[in-house]
Amino acid sequence: MNWREIRSNGHWPTLATSFLYFDVSFMVWTILGALGSLIAPALGLNAQQKFLMVSTPILAGAFLRIVLSLLVDRIGMKTTGIGAQVVVMIGLAIAWQAGLSSLNQALLLGLVLGLAGASFAVALPQSGRWYPPHMQGVVLGLAGAGNVGVVIDHLLAPRIAAVWGWQAVFGAALLPLMLAFVLYVIFSKEPPGQFKKKKLSDYLSLLRERDAHWFCFFYTISFGGFVGLATAFAIYFRDEFGLGAVHAGEIAAFCTLVGALGRPTGGALADRLGGIRALGMFFSIALLALVAAAFSHNLWACGAAFFVASGAFGMCNGSVFQLLPQRFAKDISVMTGLVGCGGGIGGFILGMLFGASKEHTGSYVTGILLFAGLSLAALAGLYLVKKRWRTTWGATAQARI
Repeated sequence: MNWREIRSNGHWPTLATSFLYFDVSFMVWTILGALGSLIAPALGLNAQQKFLMVSTPILAGAFLRIVLSLLVDRIGMKTTGIGAQVVVMIGLAIAWQAGLSSLNQALLLGLVLGLAGASFAVALPQSGRWYPPHMQGVVLGLAGAGNVGVVIDHLLAPRIAAVWGWQAVFGAALLPLMLAFVLYVIFSKEPPGQFKKKKLSDYLSLLRERDAHWFCFFYTISFGGFVGLATAFAIYFRDEFGLGAVHAGEIAAFCTLVGALGRPTGGALADRLGGIRALGMFFSIALLALVAAAFSHNLWACGAAFFVASGAFGMCNGSVFQLLPQRFAKDISVMTGLVGCGGGIGGFILGMLFGASKEHTGSYVTGILLFAGLSLAALAGLYLVKKRWRTTWGATAQARI
């Protein structure tokens, strides 16, 4: 695949601006995670409240993703994207000017930032529908690469906060948001063709399929592990090792980057090995890495273990989406919304496990081990379904499962 083919087969300005929209949206979606260790003392939050604050945007984004996916079929993808970006920018501007003086205000901002996390439901189909079927993998991979925005958070937010204060970070975030917004308004276009409008009943209907529950379960743990760790890293490394905000952010960015880059790698390996085998391998690696991180008292050993866990969860994400189109080819749009919702719920669960563990035991060990237990549950689930999947829909699939 080369850039000439991308330019000639679809509408590359829409692809580029969709990537920018998703990138900066993912950045602000997780911004409270990067600032959590700085905001919490100012608001007098305990450990559980701190993780509730940083996890709320993740949970809100999970459900708002379905809301936006319903809107794009009714008012158009571009109109939906513009509206969501405007709401997020207004929310950040208010937080910048008025500040946050209570947990409730922080949670309200988290709900608004959830719209940024829901950008997945707009950016990917808007870019993907411009291109033919044989290019969907590379196009959606390019558009979806915007999840590296979380890395920008951890690198820049603590540095800006160190100079101007954490409240100024919300104002600084408006600059890339406004730039991406202007480019999106000018250059992105609505994809051609007519598409079947999704209804809420479509989601409810698919939930009657037991395989839909399994896919949601696997993605709840894989994407939940990736995004949950991404929002928890900065707080964890400050609390456990007494690092400064900038140093903790650098380690968090490094660990998160491998998870973001692991997604396409996991998908490619799933094509070669089969999605079920790949998922089993990656969940096993994540399980062992989380156990190692839980009992590591050395900064570099712990960082290395979380680095491996984040990368494994990222590759699990790619493997899930290698299998999903094989089982739900006719309902892939709706299923993407369902499993995406599950992933956001998983991120919220991981954050709350971290917070509850620290608050009630004085340590993060229990929370980490409980999430490792969910990885073990995923392995058990794979064992239960693999024979049935391979002998039913997998037997006629066009890819290795």
